[in-house]
Amino acid sequence: MILKFIQLSIFPAVKKGFGDYGYGVSYPVSLLFFGIISWYCGLTGIPIYFSLIPFIILALFYLKAGEYRPENFGEWKQWDLLFIILFIFMLEVRFLNPSISYAEKFMDHAFLASIINNPVIPPLDPWYSGGDLNMYYYMGHWMMGALGYIAGIKSTIVFNLVLPTVFANTGIALYASGKLLLKKYQWLPVVILFLVNPAFIWYALNLQGFSSVMWDSTRTIENAITEYPLFSMLWGDPHAHVISFFNQALLIFILVYAYVKWNETSETGRKKLILAGALSLGTMPLINTWDILLYAPLTLVFAGLTWIKSMKEDCASGAWRLFFIMPIYAVLFYLPYYFMLNSAGVEGLGFVHTPTEPLPFLLVYGIFLLVFYAECIKDLRKRPYLLLILVPFILTGYTGAGLVLLPAFCLLLRRTLLPEEILSAAGLLIIMLTEIIYLVDNMGDVYFRMNTVFKFSLVAWFLMGTGGAIFVGKWISGRAKEEKPTGQADPEKLRKRNIALLVALLIAFSIPVMLPDLNYGYGGKTLDGMAWLENSHPYDYDAISYIRENTEDLDSAVILEAEGGDYTYYSRVSSMTGIPAVIGQPFHEQMWRGYDSDVGYRMQDVRLIYEDPDDFDRLTKKYNITHIYVGDSENETYDVNLPVENLSIYYQNENVTIYSIP
Repeated sequence: MILKFIQLSIFPAVKKGFGDYGYGVSYPVSLLFFGIISWYCGLTGIPIYFSLIPFIILALFYLKAGEYRPENFGEWKQWDLLFIILFIFMLEVRFLNPSISYAEKFMDHAFLASIINNPVIPPLDPWYSGGDLNMYYYMGHWMMGALGYIAGIKSTIVFNLVLPTVFANTGIALYASGKLLLKKYQWLPVVILFLVNPAFIWYALNLQGFSSVMWDSTRTIENAITEYPLFSMLWGDPHAHVISFFNQALLIFILVYAYVKWNETSETGRKKLILAGALSLGTMPLINTWDILLYAPLTLVFAGLTWIKSMKEDCASGAWRLFFIMPIYAVLFYLPYYFMLNSAGVEGLGFVHTPTEPLPFLLVYGIFLLVFYAECIKDLRKRPYLLLILVPFILTGYTGAGLVLLPAFCLLLRRTLLPEEILSAAGLLIIMLTEIIYLVDNMGDVYFRMNTVFKFSLVAWFLMGTGGAIFVGKWISGRAKEEKPTGQADPEKLRKRNIALLVALLIAFSIPVMLPDLNYGYGGKTLDGMAWLENSHPYDYDAISYIRENTEDLDSAVILEAEGGDYTYYSRVSSMTGIPAVIGQPFHEQMWRGYDSDVGYRMQDVRLIYEDPDDFDRLTKKYNITHIYVGDSENETYDVNLPVENLSIYYQNENVTIYSIP
């Protein structure tokens, strides 16, 4: 209800900038608008509920102005239908695989729970008591957590509403690009969300189990991650790179729309377009900082080309504002964030000495290369000497880089500079970049290019996917140029279209149920991500449920729990409640805060508190600990020796005792 309300309230304003696309685009734009308003509420101490006031004012204003008359909504049914289909599809998936358990799910829920417990900026770090999340890009979790807070939904359910929200908004933005650039088969860009890579097909043909196929297809390049959107959604982590999908798709649409429609847009519409673009671009580093490293230069490319194009047609259109004003607004929108940011960051650029072998490279990017080489055959026939580009790359072992550079070069040599050509070439060049250089982080010598390939290839997936889908759409329609409207709709075609839509709906809503078990033994058929604990760890479930039911009494609480590394069941209390622990998952904190942080000391201190009564008072005061959790994990990890005579029992069952410090 909140998503629909904020979308409707902002729709008339968005329509002024994007015309017939305004109704659909107002879905993701309204989410970003809510994000920035709620963020400033959290920053200034204003209750988060007040972030709805601007939407209420807008809705009342536009209602009075008559903007909600039926004729103003355009083709609203197709937008709403697409949103509902995608949302329900992913909601089914989450219903079958809801558990907050493996991979990054502990982290993602810990962030959400922390924000819902205490919606302040910067949010409190649930894995590092006394710290906050100013070392991480938390905006995606903030938006979703703030929505959950206002809706009054508990965090363990909000966790499973995030991906349906992202999936639906991403699909809307992709469809907008298809609708803008194609007269037929406008849905093709949405296929990006359902596309697998060739490795998935290869492993499936070798009759591997579904779970193995899923995982292995994202580990095809040695010591790197090669996720694709469908895997990310089915895997179920509402992680930063996944939440970023909808904003990536939105920015792609905004850039392409400006490039195609700038001179046709009114001056008021241009201002709205610039604001929407700046909001999307400005929010990007807060959702997933890696994205902005690529989309910032891409924005300048599109802005520059739009400027040049507009000068040939209308010198007074002011397209220069896309190049200069929009990026400035993007920075200013979240300027306080950059003053608070305290991240370990990256250490520089490195050169890839072990490029990807040709076979795994094709197993990751082969589908896109097939599309682009098919598109570029005519270019290569016209200029066969371009094939020489491959020679130095093959001789030096960087065959993959050469394979993507060749079609990119062919597309850029064209004088047409169609949007799909620019998007496709940009995606191809990004892949080439990952084969030659990497960003130096603290992942060590073995996984040195893991994050670069992981984060950059997802950006490339959206760029190549959108561009490739437009090429395919034009091939299927049998035309290389944009078609003109054909006039009156054919009743027979409409009947076939409705039948096809019905079949698509049946398939969409049946696929999640027909898929192999995706819950990996944690159980499903609920939207409560903590439900699996009731059977697997019933005593922890009861104790953690008690804490969650009394979070209002624990506003400033710090909980001590066992530390047991990353990607384990340890840190389950802070992860399920959002209440800060002395240390949660240590490697995560070390990545975020750098090697100069006191992560190692905290791990030692946790042990001392549990085992040495002589250090108890000093260390509990040092970390402002209010509660101590003693369950199976603590008893298995430490020789627990607490001064219980000086503590109060906050909660107790057969296997768990939670002490409070008077």
